Amino acid sequence: MFSHMSDQSHSIQSICVYCGSRPGRDTAYMAAGRSLGKEIAEYGLRLVYGGGTKGIMGAVASGVLSNGGQVTGIIPEFLIDMEATRHSLGQLNELIVTPDMHARKHLMFERSDAFVALPGGIGTLEEIVEIMTWAQLARHEKPMVFANIKGFWDPMMELMKHMTDEGFVHTAHRVQPLVIDDVSGIIPAIMAQAAELAADREGEDAVISKM
Repeated sequence: MFSHMSDQSHSIQSICVYCGSRPGRDTAYMAAGRSLGKEIAEYGLRLVYGGGTKGIMGAVASGVLSNGGQVTGIIPEFLIDMEATRHSLGQLNELIVTPDMHARKHLMFERSDAFVALPGGIGTLEEIVEIMTWAQLARHEKPMVFANIKGFWDPMMELMKHMTDEGFVHTAHRVQPLVIDDVSGIIPAIMAQAAELAADREGEDAVISKM
């Protein structure tokens, strides 16, 4: 068994990664995508992502596949030729083609045990913010991570702090994404948070059973 595997890993089996379908200006972004893909494979986890084979999306997928990992791509029909090539999609372990964006996002949520946002554009931002919104509304307790490569997400953290300070994030305790600068720290942090949540739930169940 790979040395990274821990006894908490059973609760996390798949990681959803949101990221840009472009490479971005800084080469560190693509490198982070490949590194995260390699980590996902080495921990024996499955990548769930938007199916694109270009930009950082492609880097993450190839990082997983080239290290023997499993990849599920979920992509709407109309995006196939924009964000991927039909040939490269054939290399994924599992490809799900959805009729629209809504079905894609819902499936990505259902198939994933944790969410990571690498650098990206408006689509990436929308996806991780929607997951945070569902957390705020108590629809899930799955770990959420901003991979803060070279401070990419600093303005987002500043905005969140501003919204909280101004009284608009009414359940801030439910929306506490992890902000991690170094890719190698992402999966251990996800595992630790999942284990903590599981322990909390077990504690609550024990209290309820004694009532």
